[in-house]
Amino acid sequence: MSLIDSLIQGGWIKTDLVKEAFKKIKREDFLPEELKNLAEINEALPIGHGQTISQPLVVAFMLEQLQPKSGEKILDVGSGSGWTTALLAQIVSGESTASQGRVIAVEIVPELKEFGERNVAKYSFIKKGIVKFLMADGSKGLIKEAPFDKIIASASTDSIPAAWKEQLRVGGKIVAPIGSSIKTILKKSETEFEEIDHPGFVFVPLIKKTQDE
Repeated sequence: MSLIDSLIQGGWIKTDLVKEAFKKIKREDFLPEELKNLAEINEALPIGHGQTISQPLVVAFMLEQLQPKSGEKILDVGSGSGWTTALLAQIVSGESTASQGRVIAVEIVPELKEFGERNVAKYSFIKKGIVKFLMADGSKGLIKEAPFDKIIASASTDSIPAAWKEQLRVGGKIVAPIGSSIKTILKKSETEFEEIDHPGFVFVPLIKKTQDE
């Protein structure tokens, strides 16, 4: 059984948009050369600099929680290998230029930003203006591109940064790891948020700039 089929059968992939993205965006395109043969394994794999490409089951779960839609603008924090970025881009790209969404990928490690950008460039998302990569501290969000319909992070923080909540549209959603849980946060109004906790996950920590950097 293929990895995608096992994720569908296990109930991790539920919606057609996520299923189609997983089928079109090949995980092996986002792995270092020496690990491409492990693309079908349902495990996190190292991509260097202490970071990983997330376990497929976890990526599927987070995308199902996020529920990205065609035409949305999404901030992808800690873009790493670019795999989640490309999955999101496939979903938001829309049927026409008029309905085209955007994914802003933020990565603080220069080598990983370049690695992810090269990987996503294997598809047409950057050329079409659907994906933009930036090197920045993702914990601060990205005020110049705000507001966002959705925000997703692939590395854990101690708490949801206030900047993410501020830069999210009312009605928008954040899905991010906090410690060993995945949090789904819905913005009900400018001051009211609903939080859903999904415990039992493991993530590498989100790298942030220190005060003297």
